[in-house]
Amino acid sequence: MRALALIASLAMLTACSKHSSEEYPALLPLDQILDDQPLSPDPAPDLEARAAALKARADMLRADQSATTAQ
Repeated sequence: MRALALIASLAMLTACSKHSSEEYPALLPLDQILDDQPLSPDPAPDLEARAAALKARADMLRADQSATTAQ
């Protein structure tokens, strides 16, 4: 019974692999995969500048609101 299940599963795998018309993707050399170059520019400076601008705007709005409610 086990042998029949094994033969059937191998036959299905073989049948599935023969109908595939796609080629395997090209493999990259290890030197290119393990390269330490950054993939994209670092977004941190732009995000920090944007955060600082938002904090300044929030502080300004809080100051305006406290000045309005104090009157």
